Amino acid sequence: MPKRSPAATLDDIALHAQVHKTTASRALDPARRHMISPEVVRRVEAAARALNYRVNRAASALRTGRSGTVGVLLPDITNPVFPPILRGIEQALAAEGFFVMVADTGHEQSPDEAADRMLAQRVEGLIVATSSLRDPLVRRLSQDQAKVVLVNRRDEDGLLPSVVSDDILGMKLAVDHLVAQGHRRIAHLSGPLGLSTGALRKAGFEQALAAHGLQAAGHAECTAYSFEAGEDGARRLLDAGASFSAVVAANDLLALGAIQALQAQGRCVPDDVSVVGHNDMPLMDRVFPALTTVRILHYEMGYRAARLLLDSLRGVPGTTSTVVLRPELVVRGSSAPPA
Repeated sequence: MPKRSPAATLDDIALHAQVHKTTASRALDPARRHMISPEVVRRVEAAARALNYRVNRAASALRTGRSGTVGVLLPDITNPVFPPILRGIEQALAAEGFFVMVADTGHEQSPDEAADRMLAQRVEGLIVATSSLRDPLVRRLSQDQAKVVLVNRRDEDGLLPSVVSDDILGMKLAVDHLVAQGHRRIAHLSGPLGLSTGALRKAGFEQALAAHGLQAAGHAECTAYSFEAGEDGARRLLDAGASFSAVVAANDLLALGAIQALQAQGRCVPDDVSVVGHNDMPLMDRVFPALTTVRILHYEMGYRAARLLLDSLRGVPGTTSTVVLRPELVVRGSSAPPA
């Protein structure tokens, strides 16, 4: 049986790249490569690839106290919102040599348990998409001075930096669109009001209506951002006798559930009732009717959250702020002037 070739060492990389061993070490360390010129970093990385060099992260973590790993907490990895956010996170971190550890906290483990496990694995920071407005985990992580960035969520007291979409503006875009079409009786399906997205989008919906001198034709809070919760919320509106010609949902899955409930009662979308979603998840242009929705920049949100965390890890000033991204309205077939 042929013997395996011995693994390349840092000395081998330094010799191949014609640099000092310390320089090679810095070039391969995400936290220190900024100390080396980009040309030298490229040369060292090329040498590492040529020699099939792999960093021993466990040994490096013991030696330097840095793991080169970032933890990401997601509330439901099956929700179409999160894969593009995660892709933005991974690409930003991979470019700096960091590895991403992902936890889905929607079923078997809580966000607290996932965060503790990741911190026990010596992750250097966390990107959290699970936080509620008044979240004990957020307060604990803030008090522990952990390096954390929230994504697609914000906490009520602004304890941690976050990257979010402008939820108030998003609802304004949806309401203004429907009013311009002639709708005056507009209902709202909100997300869970314990989440910043649920509370802020509801507030934005009400503010936008008030600006037009209107009041909500009905409101139902949904227990989750899911198809089933949207279907249930729309049924509750209908069962309560709410009279509306349009529905603004706080999430695309809620909107799709609402369409299902409306169609089950013989109402046609958009001829009888217009429906507008929020997020522009993948394939919303392929459903029937294609969903009018508010597009948020999922990939950009994840990428910016990762960059904010990287800056925090390096002690760059100004990394405690909240980044708010601008949404846009995408008009498709689920909205039309009232009959």
